[in-house]
Amino acid sequence: MYIVVVGVNHRSAPVEVREVLSFSERQVAEQLRVLAGMTGVSEALILSTCNRTEVYASVTDLGRGLAAVHDFLSRRSGVDIFRLRNYTYSHTLYEAIRHLFRVVCGLDSMLLGETQVLGQVRDAYRAAREAQTTGVVFNTLFQQALAVGKRVRTETGIDQRAVSVSYAAVEMAREHFGSLTGRTVLVVGAGKMSGLAARYLVENGVTGVIVSNRSYDRA
Repeated sequence: MYIVVVGVNHRSAPVEVREVLSFSERQVAEQLRVLAGMTGVSEALILSTCNRTEVYASVTDLGRGLAAVHDFLSRRSGVDIFRLRNYTYSHTLYEAIRHLFRVVCGLDSMLLGETQVLGQVRDAYRAAREAQTTGVVFNTLFQQALAVGKRVRTETGIDQRAVSVSYAAVEMAREHFGSLTGRTVLVVGAGKMSGLAARYLVENGVTGVIVSNRSYDRA
């Protein structure tokens, strides 16, 4: 078996590409079964956050496995596979494992050591287990990765100043405008990061939060 990961993040792809490659919780459950049913894929996990989407797979053939994951992402997003390859990165074998450990420790995040990614990987692993798309390889790998992520934060203090992007945005607003007490703020977007931003704004004294979203379904 070979471990591969194919993904996009804030460094490799613009937001419009990341958006079409993102998965909701319900879509993750559905698409995990599609992915695991592809020829040569024995285990699968999908990590989808605001800034990254990554597909991890345990495959029987390295070349065919990478091609299968790229094809899966192309079909899922509607982005031509040749165009898609301009934005994706891929890792195999030990580099794939190294990448996962960097992600779970917050070393590959927009903000070094950010606190949310450990829980996001834990949720992705739980979803894959519930969908029965993990086996011996991924159960061992992701349990070890989560343990290391927790240990790194405990022993190094990397997250003592690390925050989410939402928290950092509110702190920047405070530095620029001063006290936010009594102010009204426009939050663009209705995703998880926007929700966290709204919560942090209220905690900092904002009395009016207006949320703007480009579609009505999440407004």
